[in-house]
Amino acid sequence: MSSPAPDTLSYVRHAARALGLNLDEAAVARVATHFERTQAMAAWLDAVPLTPEDELAEIYRPAPFPTAEGDA
Repeated sequence: MSSPAPDTLSYVRHAARALGLNLDEAAVARVATHFERTQAMAAWLDAVPLTPEDELAEIYRPAPFPTAEGDA
C-alpha cells in the first residue's frame, strides 16, 4: 500500500497532540494508514444504494432486563 497522504499525516499528528498522545513518526504513519483504510471502507458502504426498507433495525427487540429474582 502507498504511504498516507500528507493531509492525513498532518491530521493524525494534530489529533494526537490534542489528545496528549506521544506518537513517533512511524506510529503516525501506521495510524494514518489505518485511518485511510477505514475511510475507504466507509466510502464503499456509503456508495451502496439502500432504501429505508432495506434497514432491518426496526425488527430489533432487546431482551427484557433480568430482575433480582432471576427472571429472564
